[in-house]
Amino acid sequence: MKSAVETLSPTRAKLTVEVPFEELKPSLDAAYKQIAKQINVPGFRRGKVPPQVIDRQVGRGAVLNEAIQQVLPQKYAEALQENSLEPLAQPEVEVTKIDDDEGLEFTAEVDVKPEIELPDYEGLEAQVDDVEVTDADVEEQVQALRERFGTLKDVERPAQDGDFVVIDLVATKDGEPVEGAEVSGMSYQVGKGGMLEGLDEALTGLSAGEEKTFTSQLVGGDLVGQDVDVLVKVSQVQEQELPEYDDDFAQLASEFDTVAELEADVRERLGNGKRLEQAAAARDAVLEALLDKVEVPLPEGIVTEELNARRQNIEQQLAFAGITMEKYLEDEKQTIEEFEADLDRRVRDSVAAQLILDTIAKKEEFGVDQQELSSHMMRRAQQSGQDPQEFVNHMFEHNHVPELVAEILRGKALAKIVESATVTDKSGNAVELENLQPDGTIGEPADESAEAAEDVPVNAPAELLGEAEEPTEESTEESAEEKPEA
Repeated sequence: MKSAVETLSPTRAKLTVEVPFEELKPSLDAAYKQIAKQINVPGFRRGKVPPQVIDRQVGRGAVLNEAIQQVLPQKYAEALQENSLEPLAQPEVEVTKIDDDEGLEFTAEVDVKPEIELPDYEGLEAQVDDVEVTDADVEEQVQALRERFGTLKDVERPAQDGDFVVIDLVATKDGEPVEGAEVSGMSYQVGKGGMLEGLDEALTGLSAGEEKTFTSQLVGGDLVGQDVDVLVKVSQVQEQELPEYDDDFAQLASEFDTVAELEADVRERLGNGKRLEQAAAARDAVLEALLDKVEVPLPEGIVTEELNARRQNIEQQLAFAGITMEKYLEDEKQTIEEFEADLDRRVRDSVAAQLILDTIAKKEEFGVDQQELSSHMMRRAQQSGQDPQEFVNHMFEHNHVPELVAEILRGKALAKIVESATVTDKSGNAVELENLQPDGTIGEPADESAEAAEDVPVNAPAELLGEAEEPTEESTEESAEEKPEA
């Protein structure tokens, strides 16, 4: 086999591959055997039809096509290796010549990893916000805990912000009910939002037994984005009564005897959560500092594919939350042009970061052992809420293991550059990353053997590592909710 490569751009190459007939012949023989099993020819047993008869029955071209399907992927892979190319996507293949005497010739255009001239990534400097837990933060968590233990009682007055109501909803279009756009007996907190736009305004001031019609837009179904009339009827108005915030409440809702002890625990947990957020911000800041020092050619096909995937993911999340894109942009105070520009910037930074981390991992000659891969799979399964064994089976069946290996290697590369970086907060204090524990506490310095066993750093940003699922840090929100169940 002979191959030649033409560089079309820093991120795209064209391979020309020539396969002589003697290398094509084993695939031709296999093709004859495969076709012989699929056809019925009088006078011959299935699978024993001679090549000459097959040529007459189905044609030599069909045999050649079958042989090409078998040999082409193998020769394409060999050509990539021969020319030290790392593909980023599926190739565009064109068979340019197929001849019984001269063999096969084909071309393959493909996006490839660019050559990146790495700058010095030792000793990068970055700055992040201080870790600060305010009294308002603590009060918010305590209030959420009180609401968890609150009780509801019926009231004989119009509904107001914060009340709970039991409602029936019916949407109509031109006087006809909209299929699937009705609910009954639903409990809803006035002012909470997240449902139909205009619902909170319509409910405010309604008493039990009263109803009101307002205009809104559906977020799903055939009439998504269209104006419909919505009739809301209130059957109950309930007021939430919160327990007194005293030592008795602390003993009811937690393992502590006093509210002072409870507040101290809430403050500590909030601090741990914010420390994890600071660590994630530190890693992002270090990587951004590296990105500022190097130009990375980006394959536009990969960027476009990632843009479309993220845009679709955002739209799905908004639909699940019952929010239109227009409402989301209004809340974010963004135009659609600003949203698209921001999304494009984040995607380009993400792709560039992945390419840089891949290059660093290769330079440092990092590897991945079976234990690291198994641990990473378990973590990904937990993050996505899937059964671990089903997740592992899916990864192997759909050949996603190389992607997981790439994620681990990027994590190691990120850990490498963060290890040597100097990260401070805005007050000038050094940010502790090396001994940060998964719960946000600072542990004792680990020995070298333990450090060597680590695969991906805690809270490594999924967007930069290329992970499909992006884990969220919920420790801050859950801190006050964990104690009542202790």
